[in-house]
Amino acid sequence: MADIPELVKRRMVSDDLRGSFEATIEQRVDRYIEVSHQPMTSNPHFAAASAECIGLYTDGHFLSTVMVTQAVAEGLRKFILECNGIRPNVGMNGEQIGMLLVEKKIMSEQCAEAFNRIYRSFRNDVHHMNPKVGTIDFPDLARKNIQDVATIEREIFAFKMSDKGEFILTNPQYWDIRADGRAAVFLRLSP
Repeated sequence: MADIPELVKRRMVSDDLRGSFEATIEQRVDRYIEVSHQPMTSNPHFAAASAECIGLYTDGHFLSTVMVTQAVAEGLRKFILECNGIRPNVGMNGEQIGMLLVEKKIMSEQCAEAFNRIYRSFRNDVHHMNPKVGTIDFPDLARKNIQDVATIEREIFAFKMSDKGEFILTNPQYWDIRADGRAAVFLRLSP
């Protein structure tokens, strides 16, 4: 069989990708809307990974969504501890750290439970690709995890708008506020 010219290959792949996208557009829209993510967050080192979770879920990459939401949740928890100057006791697990943050009134019980659900979402099985991975309902788990990350970010990075159109940060300790009063932000306004 003769080689297919590059231009023809490109056209075939382009047509296949376009067809696949158009065939799944409604499901992608539904998944994007159901997340109810925070449209603007601080810009810590994991902000892009957090935004990528939304894209992975929207596009139907459920296993990857689970993996990245687990990593982002761990990064968020560490970030919250550091921003509040807290060093957990050696040996504390994720759930115990969540309870500590609730006791110190750093986060709500709802936020801590969102962390805990992600912590319990087969983290070790997924991370190590244990045989259990073959039995996990990844679409459902991805939906739960992405919604839990959104719950956490809506609380941690909450803000309001003043009558003058200025942002009022609920938890300024999580934002890199410069000397001039401006903060570096990560915008997630559209897919």
